[in-house]
Amino acid sequence: MSEAIGAYRHISASPEYQEMERLRSKAGHDEAQALRNATLKERKKWERVFAAKEADLAAKDADLAAMNADLAAMNAALAEQAALIAELQAKLDKQ
Repeated sequence: MSEAIGAYRHISASPEYQEMERLRSKAGHDEAQALRNATLKERKKWERVFAAKEADLAAKDADLAAMNADLAAMNAALAEQAALIAELQAKLDKQ
């Protein structure tokens, strides 16, 4: 067992092994950083998608508000016409 520990210490102390461990650690760090950046890019992509959808919904809401205003004006005109018809009907009924 002591030979195995001695061999491990000998190998782990070598410059080649230390460089290999440094590169392995750097690769892991680079991979984690790439994943984080990809996640940020995806988040920004979805934020742009959601912003575009919000803008579309806002435009549709504005269109619906304009249609509601037009319908309210038409309802008011119909109410005036209904009042005129009722007035004329009342005049005809008196005759």
